[in-house]
Amino acid sequence: MRKARAKKHILLPDPIYGDVLVTRFLNNLMYDGKKNTASDIFHEAIAIVAKRTSEDGLEVWKKALANITPQVEVRSRRVGGATFQIPSEIRPDRKISMGMKWLILYARRRNEKSMSQKLAGEIVSAAKEEGAAFKKKEDTHKMAEANKAFSHFRF
Repeated sequence: MRKARAKKHILLPDPIYGDVLVTRFLNNLMYDGKKNTASDIFHEAIAIVAKRTSEDGLEVWKKALANITPQVEVRSRRVGGATFQIPSEIRPDRKISMGMKWLILYARRRNEKSMSQKLAGEIVSAAKEEGAAFKKKEDTHKMAEANKAFSHFRF
């Protein structure tokens, strides 16, 4: 290593839900530093989720996030001129980060009117273990399973 590792930023919990995980999600959802807009979108989406499922919206969101959080991923590694896809465990921080980013990415690709409706739709479908973000997790796991033979190249 050349330099000291970057320090972890300490995030303040979300003022409405009092959860640091929500703050992390808002930071991923945010565009151009517009945190208020991201916050409005998220809180509106949670309200829509609560209305659709008649459960606590935040609990449904946490369940959805847990459902789309990957356990393993494949990483490229060159061994003797050939590139192998090597399955490896993911750090807990990275797992959550990947899950959040997939949820936001596939929510943005949905065909609904507003971003809060798109996000709510993706959260509801991820909580039911369906939808594009859940499929991404399944594909990642399948790829890791298919390349299990190369796991002895792990670094």
